[in-house]
Formats: sequence, structure tokens, C-alpha cells
Amino acid sequence: MNYIKLLNAAFEKFFFDDRLNPTHISLYMALFQEWNSSRFADEFYVNRRDLMRVAKIGSKSTYHRCVTDLDVWSYLSYFPSNNPYKGSKIKMSIIGTSDEPVTGQYNPILEQLAEQYHPIREPVVYQHRPFNGQALVSTINNTKQVNNTKQPKGRQAVIIFFKENGFDADEGKKFFAHYEANDWKTSDGKAIRDWQALAINWMDRTESFEQENKPNKKEASQKQDNLRTTKNKDYGQPL
Repeated sequence: MNYIKLLNAAFEKFFFDDRLNPTHISLYMALFQEWNSSRFADEFYVNRRDLMRVAKIGSKSTYHRCVTDLDVWSYLSYFPSNNPYKGSKIKMSIIGTSDEPVTGQYNPILEQLAEQYHPIREPVVYQHRPFNGQALVSTINNTKQVNNTKQPKGRQAVIIFFKENGFDADEGKKFFAHYEANDWKTSDGKAIRDWQALAINWMDRTESFEQENKPNKKEASQKQDNLRTTKNKDYGQPL
């Protein structure tokens, strides 16, 4: 993998993509570094907390929104995991120009840089180093995994998913009704690639909204105390 050409192609795409904001780019660069650490494996596992720390993202809802956007906009493929002991899986898209395609090749300088880092979760199966004109044969399984979670298998599947994540059935019904009415497409008209990732983003936004609009009981009680009056007044004291 040509590290420099791939990064230059990514920066060129960032320049012409007005949908991106600095948080998208920061998260993409954090994912790119993990991809580099895994020796540019076809797929690799990530840890949300570590990525948020590296990308300087302080909100779970912002993280899920950005990684979902990058998936929908074809910068990567995102396969979320519901297992707390196993991170989500990422498959980075190969970004290149039409006249200079990105091709895999052995680069000793890149290998020296990659040795300073290590993958977060899954151990990497290293490639055999070529010598004397020997062809490079990868031991990594490059079989493309098909994402079968574009749309849920009915409303009940959505309700079950929301209950498994600590939400009631009504919230799942709202989510299903919203995207069913929009024919399971995003706001820019593109087909949804992973409804579970959108559902997690929906849950995070719901939690944030409830916390921001939670009434302050202490402040209300103080206001009530200020309105209290007493009948034992001494009208003889000077004003």
C-alpha cells in the first residue's frame, strides 16, 4: 500500500467534499492511523474510547454520527459490534486517482514506521516479505464481508434491538416509523447501509436530549422558598 499517495488522495477528496467538518476529518485520520498500525489489513477492529481520545471527540453521539457519515459517504465500511469485549470492525476504502491507481507494494520505510504502533484489538497476520523478485502473497483473508444490515427485518426487529440497548418499545417504533416513511434513505437521498449504526446514533441523541431537558428540582424548590410568606410580621420595625 502506497502510504503517501493514499493520504494525498484522501486530502484531495476532503478539499472538494463540502459535507465534511473538522470532526469527520479528525476521526478519519485516527482510523487511518489504526489502519496503518494493522499494516493496512483488509479489515481491522477498533475501540470507540481510544478513537474518541485520539480524534479529540468528547461525545458518543458525535462519534457515532461521524463514523456513520463516513460509512454512508463511502470513505469506509463500518460494522458495529454489540459485544463489549470485541470492538467494531472497519474496512477502509481505497481512495485513489484514475490516472494513478493505488497498488499494494512492500515499503521498508513504511514498515519501520508501523513498528512503532500496534493494533488495538485483533492480532495481525503479517505478510511474507518478498525477496529476489518473489511475488507478494498475503496471508490475510481478503474475502469481502457482505453487510446484511442495510434495513431491518420488520418493526419487531427494531423493537428488540432497542430493548437490548436499554430503550423501550415506543422509541424503537418512532425510529422505525421515521425511516420507513423516508424509504430507508438518509437526508441527502442515499440508501442506508447499516440501520443498527443509525439506531445507536438515534439512542445517543435521545439520551443527550433527555439530559439537557431534565428539570432542575433544586432550582425550582429555591424559587418556591423565595415566595413563602409568614403571618408573624413585626410592623413596628422601621422600613
